[in-house]
Amino acid sequence: MAGTIVEADNADGIIMRIETKSQKIESLLKQYKHVEALKTALEGSPPKTRDERCKSANWIVVHRAIMAIKDIDGMLIALDVEYYDILMKYLYRGLSTGDRPTCDQCLKIHEKLTERAGLGCILRCLTDTVNTV
Repeated sequence: MAGTIVEADNADGIIMRIETKSQKIESLLKQYKHVEALKTALEGSPPKTRDERCKSANWIVVHRAIMAIKDIDGMLIALDVEYYDILMKYLYRGLSTGDRPTCDQCLKIHEKLTERAGLGCILRCLTDTVNTV
């Protein structure tokens, strides 16, 4: 059933899918296809689980793609609008790490994403308590 939450007994399958996604993203980053890597990282996110191992594994993949972005405006132009809300969620997760380079990158993207998507993107991100990253 689509949209249901997967419990810990199925977490290993989710982690295997995330590992496969991670390999694809690394390949795209080596080819300097940063936007495509970010799109791939955001696909299927957040994982439909409450299991923190899955959420952390997926954050690592998304983080890798976010940190590779150099042309933020170009990335937002190329990124489908459907990804804006989930990207915003991951930006807030990045800001919560307290890691200086991660926070700097997340703030840069946050500013440009807010300009492009509007305040509604922030509100949807903050009020969605079901699909947490």
